[in-house]
Amino acid sequence: MKRPTMADIARRAGVSKVAVSYALNDRPGVSDATRAAVKAIAEELGWRPNSAARVLGGARAQSVGLVVRRPARTLGVEPFFMEFVSGIESVLSARSYALMLQMVDSHEQESAVHRRWWGEGRVDGVFLVDLHSADPRVRAVEEMGLPAVVVGPPETSMSLPSVWSDDGESMREIVRYLAALGHRRVARVAGPAALAHTAARDAVMLDVCREAGLPGPAIVHTDYTGDEGARAARRLLIGPDRPTAMVFDNDIMAVAALSVAQELRLDIPGDLSIVAWDESPLTQVVRPALSAVSRDIPAYGAHAAEALLSLIAGESVTDVREAHARLVPRGSTSPPARTGAA
Repeated sequence: MKRPTMADIARRAGVSKVAVSYALNDRPGVSDATRAAVKAIAEELGWRPNSAARVLGGARAQSVGLVVRRPARTLGVEPFFMEFVSGIESVLSARSYALMLQMVDSHEQESAVHRRWWGEGRVDGVFLVDLHSADPRVRAVEEMGLPAVVVGPPETSMSLPSVWSDDGESMREIVRYLAALGHRRVARVAGPAALAHTAARDAVMLDVCREAGLPGPAIVHTDYTGDEGARAARRLLIGPDRPTAMVFDNDIMAVAALSVAQELRLDIPGDLSIVAWDESPLTQVVRPALSAVSRDIPAYGAHAAEALLSLIAGESVTDVREAHARLVPRGSTSPPARTGAA
């Protein structure tokens, strides 16, 4: 079917295209009866304003963008991003805004997408996620004049507002808890080393282990996938200094490691305690249920969306600090079974 145009409406109404434009845009120059008739015909034909024409006229795109540099298969199974997007959508849909989502392989590709979206008037603003230290994307959107909100620590956001939570506090709570249970050898399977929040977690874990008198923890960096998480866990668990407790940077890797531990006939939690980051349905349906850090991820996304829409509206927006994720102990953590192994 051909998309209905203003000319089609004009023919049906028996008026000029100028009159149709006046009526649809609520401008003076037509009678109330003509305005009502034109709008009724437009509704009947399913006419909608052309987005390109609206942009040329200075109207907003009524959409915002999210570009993610992660493997698409990760997003398909990782609950964090789905819950985060659901929170964004809860705010956008109430304001008749749409979310444009695209996957890329590099920061350069992400900036190219931002330039195209902004140049073509497809978005009014964007979210920046998975920030690196001295991230080039921040400078790029600043130079474009593209409204943007950073989802990450404020030290990475420069002049842009950030929505963030203190991952260091969460890591501190996890390590102190494991140390209180009697664990001496604690390891962590982390996300990519270049990510700012990974570096923050690394630094705090090293500091807290030192404060607690624990040996320096083994930290293995991965790509967040279950395959990499399982491979890292297996390497640590068959090594000479097998940890008695492991912390994972997402739920997918923690669940994969649980399978590896069971494959190696280790008792969970007697031989190995496991903590996941963040809590999700996955952490609760496995047996034993996994101890995990928990936060309101949809609210995190909603607050990021509110900040971005405020920025687009020209309002002053400051950094938004969310409550840090709290540890929820479950069946996957306990004191180590053998004191000598602790």
